[in-house]
Amino acid sequence: MIIEFIIALVLGILAGVVTGLIPGLHINLVGAFLISSISISSYNLEFIVFIVAMAVTHTFLDFIPSIFIGAPEEETSLSVLPGHELLKRGRGYEAVYYTLIGGVAGIFIILLFTTIFLFVLPKIEVYIKNIMFLILITASIFLIAREKIFLSAMIFIIAGFLGIAVLNLGIREPLLPLFSGLFGASSILISIKNKTKIPKQKITRDYFNFSKVKRPFFATILASPLCSFLPALGSSQAAVIGSDLVGRTSRKEFLFLIGSINTIIVGLSFVTLLAIGKSRTGVAAFLKPAIENISMNYLIVVILLSIIISGMLSFFITLKLAKFIALKIHRINYTIISFATLLFILAITFFISGFLGLVVLAVSTFLGLFTISINVNRSHLLGCLMIPTILFYLPF
Repeated sequence: MIIEFIIALVLGILAGVVTGLIPGLHINLVGAFLISSISISSYNLEFIVFIVAMAVTHTFLDFIPSIFIGAPEEETSLSVLPGHELLKRGRGYEAVYYTLIGGVAGIFIILLFTTIFLFVLPKIEVYIKNIMFLILITASIFLIAREKIFLSAMIFIIAGFLGIAVLNLGIREPLLPLFSGLFGASSILISIKNKTKIPKQKITRDYFNFSKVKRPFFATILASPLCSFLPALGSSQAAVIGSDLVGRTSRKEFLFLIGSINTIIVGLSFVTLLAIGKSRTGVAAFLKPAIENISMNYLIVVILLSIIISGMLSFFITLKLAKFIALKIHRINYTIISFATLLFILAITFFISGFLGLVVLAVSTFLGLFTISINVNRSHLLGCLMIPTILFYLPF
């Protein structure tokens, strides 16, 4: 059993490294492929360990393409701006480091909230479901009211209608072209237009000092548990809400915040699945058939061990890879990297989502570019998920 656990853990970590480093290759795609390739009888503890390890590892690694290339996913979308700003100052490695410190802090917060989730969620789930639309509307208004209310509301609503249309097109993995356009392709095109040049990177980082991340740490504790079981309210919105709760945060503090919340949402989604049989992340939902005939206590131990070990190992793996990339990236023409990444996004979108996926990619890219051009925070583009979810939970 121990040998099988180690093998599944190692394979999961390796898979998470691959999905994290390749823009557009989300863990949900790998999970869906596995589900379609194996029989229900193969859903065992090793399968659970593999999925958990892959998901947690992905939350650490996916900040590398987000910060160094500007090709984020939904969860890391808001790391582009502060991360890229540090990258252009030769401190991309330091930017990744702060997301990693956040990820490690997130693991400890997962342990802190696991018992609370297991005992409290089953008792309050029905009440939360009845007022879910009010919670999401309140969160949306809070986010819009932070700045440029008219323009922010306009972008939020347009993104919402785009999200409704895309989710009803019937294409495979609709969020892939939607988010690749809103955050990835639009950022890359801006880099190409501005002929961004990456300076030689400094491989330095501050020694960890809790006083430097105390505010975002407490912001994480306040914001992330709520976002761990509320649909559509992702790590990016949680990071914005959390930063507002504790006051204005620096670039490093924000990177710590989004790194920790990203890991917490994934980790607690597995705990939520055990507590109420539902999950707010696709990858956790893949485990539902596997947990039905296994002891709850056993599952909790296995899942938490997988989160802790894969998270700690991912910290060092990501640190090494970030250092290697940071030392090499200034030697490569950044425009060529940008074009290559853009072509890869086009290819994977067409392969997975077909011609309609390319149409969605084009439309969402234009919306992303428009948002940048009017200087509106791109967090409002996440209305593409918020509005469809609010409409789904409306009681009338």
